[in-house]
Amino acid sequence: MEWSLVFVVQSVMLGVGLAMDAFSVSLANGLNDPKMKIRRMCLIAGVFAFFQALMPIIGWFCVHNLVKFFSVFEKFIPWIALILLAFIGGKMLMEGIRGKEGEKEEGTSSLGFKLLMIQGIATSIDALSVGFTISEYGFMMALVSALIISAVTFVICMAGVYIGKIFGTSLSNKASILGGAILIFIGLEIFITGVF
Repeated sequence: MEWSLVFVVQSVMLGVGLAMDAFSVSLANGLNDPKMKIRRMCLIAGVFAFFQALMPIIGWFCVHNLVKFFSVFEKFIPWIALILLAFIGGKMLMEGIRGKEGEKEEGTSSLGFKLLMIQGIATSIDALSVGFTISEYGFMMALVSALIISAVTFVICMAGVYIGKIFGTSLSNKASILGGAILIFIGLEIFITGVF
């Protein structure tokens, strides 16, 4: 593959495809915290964008150096995503059912940095397999492709958080329940498509 418009378009399309899970989780995060500030929105989108760039590079590295290890690990990806997203989604569901959402102070969120990191990993772990897709690229092309994927993910996730905030305000006390259900559904979808 050479530097071309086709390379850019392929990278953008990869970014759109990979960002769909992160978009849905961003939507759930926005639902969960309708008073979220722009700085927090950028942090959420930035974490997802970071992991969506990191995972293809790790995948590319594995293809070039650790192929045997990566092929063994690949079958566990759907299980890992399911466990992580079910855990986070279950926590949000329980908070919504117990009514903790009404106890939140204005501008605060139950989504801590640790849970945000888990979400970032869970939604981007399938991007490891993109390392196979971009394996014919040199390192610089793989890096640029990963950065394009990251930029696309950032934009899509910002849109997801924003849309979630709008609906979170109108859904008020049901937002945590809906957000948790969305996360569990995404985990099941990744698991089902990955295993079957």
